[in-house]
Amino acid sequence: MTGVGWRFALSRRWLGYLALVVVFAVACSFLAMWQLARREEARQEIERVEQNWDSAPVSLAEALPDRESFDADDKWIPVEVTGTYLTDEQLLVRGRPLGGAAGFEVLVPLLLEDGSVFIVDRGWVPAGNEQDEPDAVPAPPTGEVTVVARLKAGEPVVAGRSAPEGQIATINLPDIQERLGMPVYTGAYGLLASESPAPSTRPTATVRPEPDEGPHLSYAFQWFVFGLLAFVALGWAIRQEYRYRNSDDPAEQERAERRRQKAAARRPSDNEEEDALLDR
Repeated sequence: MTGVGWRFALSRRWLGYLALVVVFAVACSFLAMWQLARREEARQEIERVEQNWDSAPVSLAEALPDRESFDADDKWIPVEVTGTYLTDEQLLVRGRPLGGAAGFEVLVPLLLEDGSVFIVDRGWVPAGNEQDEPDAVPAPPTGEVTVVARLKAGEPVVAGRSAPEGQIATINLPDIQERLGMPVYTGAYGLLASESPAPSTRPTATVRPEPDEGPHLSYAFQWFVFGLLAFVALGWAIRQEYRYRNSDDPAEQERAERRRQKAAARRPSDNEEEDALLDR
């Protein structure tokens, strides 16, 4: 075979391979950047918890001047609000596991003095032993109650999910407003921190989120490496093709002989292999 040098690398076939590698590397870069963005979101959430979780409670009007809007930076801020629980309008949010156990979040509307309603998530209760609902739900205080709750945005509607009477699939605040037929705070609801007067028992309280960034940084690094390895693999394939096409070139034959000698030098002798077998 007559030596052809590197000219074959400019053929349509190899240029097509190069285009595929470039597309793959670009896709890997996008996925890596997406993982870095996810990590940044996780870091921002950790900062919100650190800044807001243990801050002093503010009034509901100060935190939510508009019932329909909510600033994401205000997540976990404690608010203090006084009103009366509408116990007959209690809702159970289904499909809420805790510690591996199935259960429900308990939502109770809190009627405020101005006639508006603030939704309070009083906590978690386990599913019943023999039915798809709790065996018991601790009752909220009656009469006027002062609540401290941490703000959280409502949830979107999930298509295809339904719930029986008295239950809901997601904490979609506009949907709850439609159910109640009353002006509800639809920008955010509250995760109960405390009630005054305090009941003797209450649902399991929401715990402070752990500061965990997740594996996003390592995943981003892996995607960058995958993109780089694609070019390394392409270079290796081109090199192998070069050796095959230029096998008649004396210079390439000399290099091939040196590679063969190095490989032979690294290969253990028969006596070394026998000793290794005896050792095992």
